[in-house]
Amino acid sequence: MVSFRLDGKIALITGASRGIGEAISLTLADYGAHCILVSRKINALQEVADKIKERGGKSEAIACNVGYLEQIQALFKEVRHRFGRLDILVNNAAANPYFGDMIGVDEGAWEKTNDVNLKGPFFMIQHAARLMRESGGGSIVNVASVGGLSPGIMQGIYDITKAGLIHMTKAFAKELGSKNIRVNALLPGLTETKLSRVLIETKEIYDYAIQRIPLGRHAQPSEMAGAVLYLVSDAASFTTGTFILCDGGMIA
Repeated sequence: MVSFRLDGKIALITGASRGIGEAISLTLADYGAHCILVSRKINALQEVADKIKERGGKSEAIACNVGYLEQIQALFKEVRHRFGRLDILVNNAAANPYFGDMIGVDEGAWEKTNDVNLKGPFFMIQHAARLMRESGGGSIVNVASVGGLSPGIMQGIYDITKAGLIHMTKAFAKELGSKNIRVNALLPGLTETKLSRVLIETKEIYDYAIQRIPLGRHAQPSEMAGAVLYLVSDAASFTTGTFILCDGGMIA
């Protein structure tokens, strides 16, 4: 029988304090993983950790801004000290500080978007892979976006970084496969999160988006979690270097 159980696995999820990251954390914990929740704000993280424990799961909350290399280094030093291993990494943290035409973006917004969406995941994978290879392998999932394949309105900078993240997924999958580390990506479509609030609340943009989605609606964060569960579980043991679209049929 195919198993989605994650009993005994140590999983680290970034951007875990809300939205898609919270939904993924709750699901992985429900299936037996000990979840290390990572985000900038410890209080919001602790609320998610408490939810997991109320459901009978195991979790820890550690504050870290993945846009800063020194904080990533400190995070993995603590993970190594407290757990001694890492089996699953979900790079979900993202930033989208600028909404508008690309010709109007300034250097600060460009750098912040790239630091969190590209530099952060790259060095998170680098540190995670070092831990994973010591214990025989692992699974990594990068949360990219449908915009990485087809750029959205007023989201050019964000979508450029997500396109880079998709390519990063493929590159790491090739490099880490021999170490039994699988690397895949999730590409959400329009999902109700803080980052997408402006899209959902701007009627003209929302109406245009919905017309392109065969299911005729936007998604809830919980609808992204099942795909990640598959990718990190033994059910996907021969799946690496690819992505799963959860976009309601938008790219079909």
